Amino acid sequence: MFSDNPLLAQLKQQIQENLPKKEGLIKATDKGFGFLEVDSKTSFFIPPPYMKKAMHGDKVVAIIRTEKEREVAEPQELIEPSLTRFIGRIKLYKGKLNVAPDHPQLKKQPLKAKTKKGVNPEQFAEGDWVVAHLIRHPLKGDNGFFVEISEKITDANDKIAPWWVTLAENDLPNHEPDGIENWEQKDDADLQRTDLTATPFVTIDGESTKDMDDALFAQRKDNGDFELTIAIADPTAYITPDDSMDKVARERGFTIYLPGRNIPMLPRELADNLCSLIEGEIRPALCCQVTISQDGTIGDDIRFFAANIKSHARLVYEHVSDWLENGTSDAWTPDETIAQVVRDLYDMSKARAGWRETHAVVFPDRPDYRFELSEDNDVIAIHADSRRSANRLVEEAMVTANVCAGKVLKESFGTGVFNTHAGFKPEKVQDVVDLVAEHGLEGQTAEVLATLDGFSALRRWLAAQDTMYLDNRVRKFQSYSEIGNQPAQHFAMGLDVYATWTSPIRKYGDMINHRLLKAHMMGKAPIQTPDEQVGEELSLHRKHHKIAERSVSDWLYARTLAEEPQKQTQFQAEIFDINRAGLRARLLENGATIFVPGALILDNKERITCNGDSGQIIIDNHVVFRLGDVLPVILTEVNQENRNIVAKPVETFGETNPEKTAE
Repeated sequence: MFSDNPLLAQLKQQIQENLPKKEGLIKATDKGFGFLEVDSKTSFFIPPPYMKKAMHGDKVVAIIRTEKEREVAEPQELIEPSLTRFIGRIKLYKGKLNVAPDHPQLKKQPLKAKTKKGVNPEQFAEGDWVVAHLIRHPLKGDNGFFVEISEKITDANDKIAPWWVTLAENDLPNHEPDGIENWEQKDDADLQRTDLTATPFVTIDGESTKDMDDALFAQRKDNGDFELTIAIADPTAYITPDDSMDKVARERGFTIYLPGRNIPMLPRELADNLCSLIEGEIRPALCCQVTISQDGTIGDDIRFFAANIKSHARLVYEHVSDWLENGTSDAWTPDETIAQVVRDLYDMSKARAGWRETHAVVFPDRPDYRFELSEDNDVIAIHADSRRSANRLVEEAMVTANVCAGKVLKESFGTGVFNTHAGFKPEKVQDVVDLVAEHGLEGQTAEVLATLDGFSALRRWLAAQDTMYLDNRVRKFQSYSEIGNQPAQHFAMGLDVYATWTSPIRKYGDMINHRLLKAHMMGKAPIQTPDEQVGEELSLHRKHHKIAERSVSDWLYARTLAEEPQKQTQFQAEIFDINRAGLRARLLENGATIFVPGALILDNKERITCNGDSGQIIIDNHVVFRLGDVLPVILTEVNQENRNIVAKPVETFGETNPEKTAE
């Protein structure tokens, strides 16, 4: 009798308006209740009845009331839903469609669904992967959650699901762009191409690489310096800024590299054939020639020019590395001409590496992990490919080429597509000063570390330390690398300017830089300059591609390691993150990311502290683990549905061994 009483409703509204309100994120639990996380230190309990109005990840405003002597939150207003467009799996209840979102905290909350107009509901079966959109939310005044299915991704048991689902999740294309029947070169009439087909250029790539976009030649001069020539494939010879293919390339941004497959930015007819620097085939190229002194300094005689070139040898990283390091290779024996080119390239690369180690920043050597897949997409093996002599040779040539491009674009136009890095976050610089001072490096100031030389010197000092602990901590204070249209310093590389142009088959920004460099060669105004949005677009593409690569890898790791908990296999793991819940580490044997909960290190919460700020795990006031430490672990759980891997240390610190400490 009171349910429709307007006075009662008005009174209830007045009471709610007078209650305190808090804004925060919803964190759900498996037991039906949840929490409103206001900040890192403040949260409020949400009882199960109130959780029916919201879902994990929603950003909401909630009223705070006291119930049974406990403050609880009741979500009242939706600020931002956790779901909009999302990936999920079909759940059928009494023949009716539901979708369970592909998220660890939402899988157990299937949502009622319908199909979009034109999508046949009869095509869906239990477990199928779909793209869905949230169209109703209780906090928007709707009666329960409701979603609309816009497309089917793949069947429930498709072995290629990791790739298709990940691409759909990140809204990325799953196939190469459509090409055209007849590709024609469209060079500017004033662009003269030098005939370098007699120059013995070589390509050095992976054994399976088809889109070979760089060829190298070096020759030692009589005075001991090197003349280095870098030839880069030239897709802008075929694609103008007005072509529809240019728009496609911009929309894609980059070639997508996922474990076991790639989706090219350009049609394969261009990427793998007409533009690929295939041995023995004449190809249009953009070239940079420069002198490298014996101490690795880049000369002032940087020259860019267009050419027709021919690769005289298609070489493989492993074969060249074996030959350089051991004097021989079972798989490759070069003739004297090619052997001399490779020797001169190698000596040049050592000179450049020495210069960078002294004056700039060199990244530590870490292996690249590569999945070997069978024809039916099962993981056969995971290879840890080390960066060897040939890899470093090519890397130094590419870095040199990109430094040269950065200088020329800065001086000629003051614009281009530049890779930049601003060093430390301004609000964190003093934290870095204090941290390194604690560990013996005096004399640092915020002003010094805000300069390229100061930042680079600190990074070199960190690299020389006995452990990676400080390096890991300091990296957390650094800003992120960016892509923009204005020249700026690249602190993380220790370089004044850096503009990539060496992968135009794979990167749209490099195509823009090619057109600018061609304008520089001809002394003309550019036919294309980068707008303000292109850097943001490319950065976003790069972010999504990295997420997609990591997602597919996690999926394949979970498949591959599923039986290891039963086998009790021991792995070596390097710690790269510590938070209040435990630590995250990378298995050195295969690159898989694992989580070690604090409770599996020591089940007594009173004795253990996982301190993310200091990057340490402390038991009984003794440091037992730090960032950068390597520890033996055993996997305890591999959840293929969530793609999570949980592990525990081989040697734990339980109640039976309270004296155990580790430095």
